[in-house]
Amino acid sequence: IFGFVNGLAVIIFMSQLTQFKTPTGEWMTGDSLYMLLGLVALTMLIIWGLPKLSKALPASLIAILVIFAVVVTFNIDTKTVGDIASIKGGFPPFHIPEIPFTLETLKLIFPYALIMAGVGLIESLLTLNIVDEITETRGHGNKEAVAQGAANIVSGFFSGMGGCAMIGQSLINTSAGARARLSGIVAAVMLLVFIMFGSGLIEKLPMAALTGLMIMVSIGTFEWASFSTINRMPNSDIFVMVLVTLVTVFLHNLALAVIVGVIIAALVFAWDNAKRIRARKRIDEDGVKHYEIYGPLFFGSVTVFNEKFDVLNDPEEIIIDFAESRVVDMSAIEALNKITERYSKVGKKVHLQHLSKDCIALLENAEAIIDVNVLEDPKYKLAVDNI
Repeated sequence: IFGFVNGLAVIIFMSQLTQFKTPTGEWMTGDSLYMLLGLVALTMLIIWGLPKLSKALPASLIAILVIFAVVVTFNIDTKTVGDIASIKGGFPPFHIPEIPFTLETLKLIFPYALIMAGVGLIESLLTLNIVDEITETRGHGNKEAVAQGAANIVSGFFSGMGGCAMIGQSLINTSAGARARLSGIVAAVMLLVFIMFGSGLIEKLPMAALTGLMIMVSIGTFEWASFSTINRMPNSDIFVMVLVTLVTVFLHNLALAVIVGVIIAALVFAWDNAKRIRARKRIDEDGVKHYEIYGPLFFGSVTVFNEKFDVLNDPEEIIIDFAESRVVDMSAIEALNKITERYSKVGKKVHLQHLSKDCIALLENAEAIIDVNVLEDPKYKLAVDNI
């Protein structure tokens, strides 16, 4: 999560740098640059300092209003929202998308829809996790996912684009004191009202105020604690965090960044757990050798597991005790089958003991392809004294 959030914060910051360029793509110079920098700095100062004085009013809203007032009062020539895009007022009309409902259309749309849905769900759930940490509450990921899907379907009938929960806007919302779903509803309603009746006013807002606001959002989004804890983090975690950050920043592909991070983290987890499997050996009074296995037995640990046994020098009967272990997957089942075959070839017998219910279920499902002996665990009955 650190890598994803840090990468997202860097993207938010870098996207604001375009405001410091001219329409021809060159960096601004002279008085226009200094004026823009001053307004951005003033916006950031208000957002940073106002909450320290009073939290009665949202600092981000006050900052935008102050910068707007300064620009209007002193007639400052600076870039506005209207210079970037024109906001069309009016309620979005209902319509049914005019596309052919054919297999070819599905083949064209499905890959992009899958990527968008994946990115939207990932970012929404990460946003939910961050908001939960800030508000010390617990959200419902399933409800959020269903609601987001339903909202995107409905918005498509009103010429709307697909959307998802955004970390930046959510942080602005929570920093303004929002703690309930009502804040999101109010934000949506007010956005509709401004578009329908106040589009001209929105177009006059200086971009410097919005740029300063989003820079503060990127600063707040970045997990600065990752620097202080990096010396205490495992090297594998550091590698995953840096890699996910770089993929997010340079490829701008959030879905790919998360997938890469999950795959590498899973491989690291498998590697670490593969090295943790151990076996304690003992021979009981009947001459039966016990192998007490510790740690999970899965595809990553089967090689180490097989090295624990001394087939040639072991006695005639062997018990493998799984009281402190679990058989996780079919690779582990196959490993048990092979170790049984190795002992069987030299005329020795292997028994499995203390298997958990899910391990027994795996063995039962694979009974057609393996041949192992499972010892019944003893069942103890409770003696009741009726005296």
